[in-house]
Amino acid sequence: MIPNTYRRVVLARRPPGEPKEDDFRVEQQAVPEPAGQEVLVRAIYLSLDPYMRGRMRDVASYAPPVAIGEVMPGGIVGEVVKSGLPGFKPGDIVEERLGWQEYAISNGAQLRKIDPGLAPISTANGILGMTGLTAYYGLFEIAQPKAGETVVVSAASGAVGQVVGQLAKISGCRVVGIAGGAKKCAFVTDELGFDACVDYKASSDIDPALKAACPNGVDVYFDNVGGAITDAVLRNLNFFARVALCGSISQYNAAASESGPRLLGPFVGRRIRMQGFIVSDYLPRSAAAFRQMGEWVRSGRLKYREDIVDGLENAPRAFIGMLRGENFGKMQVRVGADPWLKP
Repeated sequence: MIPNTYRRVVLARRPPGEPKEDDFRVEQQAVPEPAGQEVLVRAIYLSLDPYMRGRMRDVASYAPPVAIGEVMPGGIVGEVVKSGLPGFKPGDIVEERLGWQEYAISNGAQLRKIDPGLAPISTANGILGMTGLTAYYGLFEIAQPKAGETVVVSAASGAVGQVVGQLAKISGCRVVGIAGGAKKCAFVTDELGFDACVDYKASSDIDPALKAACPNGVDVYFDNVGGAITDAVLRNLNFFARVALCGSISQYNAAASESGPRLLGPFVGRRIRMQGFIVSDYLPRSAAAFRQMGEWVRSGRLKYREDIVDGLENAPRAFIGMLRGENFGKMQVRVGADPWLKP
């Protein structure tokens, strides 16, 4: 039964540094009625991702900033409850970036139907969604690993990092992760099969541990964090190394930009290539990647870990914790009941 009202989370003010819970506001709204060829979607899982922090700033970027009073952006896996859109009917499970809210209208332009028999539907926000595409194309298109090379992945236990490392192992590479804490490092090596993992919380200077884990240098670096950790990896890059710039989560809450990078001198002599990318660039080719990733998930070659909290009202707290590195795996919020969740 569809309620008369629903909740949504909007941006209340722009934080200068680390966000606080009162930078967000939970509002009650009347449930909208789809018009024409539209669908009404009941949210089940909300994806929380680091890029959202950048959207909270009023600065020019690849995506417009969130306006004050506007719903926070984010991917949703949900259930169609009303439909005037051909090809979609009530009960269908779908994915789209519909924001931090319990109900939303979609015109279908970016709506993706999900097969709930393939994997838990939450994976459509993670390893079988934008997270998986980010890892797949960032590694294979930008970094282009070759068998026998050493690949280093920062935030290795995080949503993207855990997938990147496994894809590099499938490609025949030696894979070294960087993660915070012994528990996360053990997960990366013991569960995901990385060859080594450097604990950046074990010492203020990770250079010795990184050199020990990468005695032959680094051929590929998949960067999710930026800052001092990336500086340490850049000092160990080999000739013709490739660096894929996916994110800089260590810098997202900084009130002012840090100086740098100042380590680019060797890039010329060693012919190193560094390139940033945005996953939306590859959406027209997503079907092939989803098909391959789905096969690897079904066969057990790709494993994943999700960190799910319950209740839309807890989204701001979970988001703040994710930016601090408190999450363990793909961060999501269970907004509503999951009819496909096995007890």
